Parts: sequence; structure tokens; C-alpha cells
Amino acid sequence: MHFAHRLNHLPAAWQERLGYVLDCMRIVLGIILVSKAVQFIGNREYLNNLFANAKDLWFIPAIITHYVILAHLAGGAMLIVGLLSRAAALLQIPILLGAVFYVQLPQMLNAHEPQQLEYALMVLLMLGIVVVHGGGKLSVDYLVWGKPASPNTPEQPSQHAP
Repeated sequence: MHFAHRLNHLPAAWQERLGYVLDCMRIVLGIILVSKAVQFIGNREYLNNLFANAKDLWFIPAIITHYVILAHLAGGAMLIVGLLSRAAALLQIPILLGAVFYVQLPQMLNAHEPQQLEYALMVLLMLGIVVVHGGGKLSVDYLVWGKPASPNTPEQPSQHAP
């Protein structure tokens, strides 16, 4: 609680720089997701091997594979430019949760391949930060919809003539 109280009283210049750091993090996260989608497109066998046990339900692995690739490509591009950043990050969270619990944890227990659990958890944490923080000043969201009204500032009365 003490840290959160101190964070609210940071100088305005530091808060502005923190916003730009979070914007850079969002852009890098988008680049990571797009590059992962391109990697999945180039190596479809990797995704197919993940679903080797689901032979009876052939359509579910196909649907999940297409969703992962499309969500990483579109969501990553949306995060790079900052278009609907919260929605793009929210669409990635189920994929990363599946990657952590369905792919990485069993691999960690078997210790057959190099683990990427830390990488998946880091990306999941970054997605959570984007969901909470939003697009930021360096985003299309900010350019289109502007800064949301602060709850402490009273609304201006309308200037409409009766």
C-alpha cells in the first residue's frame, strides 16, 4: 500500500515518462506476438504436434491453430499501433493461459525440450498490464478517442442554446 501511495505522488514528469515506457512495452509486445504468429505459420508441424492426442476431434486443433495464428497476427498489429489495445490484449490472454498450463507446464515436468515457461508468463504479465493501462498516448486509441475524463474533474455545462 505504501508503494501505491508513493506511486500516486510521483512528479508529473515521471508519470509521463512511465506512460511512454508502458507504450514502448505495448509496441514491443505487439512485435513479439506478430513474430510468434509468423513462426507458427512457418512451422505448422509444431502446432500440429501439440494436438497429436486429439485424433478423434480433428476440427478442434484446426480451429485452435487458426485462432492462435489470426489472434497473434491481428492482435499484435493492433497492439503495435495501439488500436483497441485492451480488446487486443484480452483476446491474447486465453491463448497465453493455454500455452502456460497446456504446453509449458507439462514440458517442464517432462524436461524433454527447453522450457519457455518464463517467456510465456512474462508475455502474460505484459498483456495484463496493457489491459489495465490501455493504449497510452502513443496510440490510435488516444488520437481517436482522446484522454478519458478524470472522475475528479467536473463536466463542463453544455453551451447549447434552448
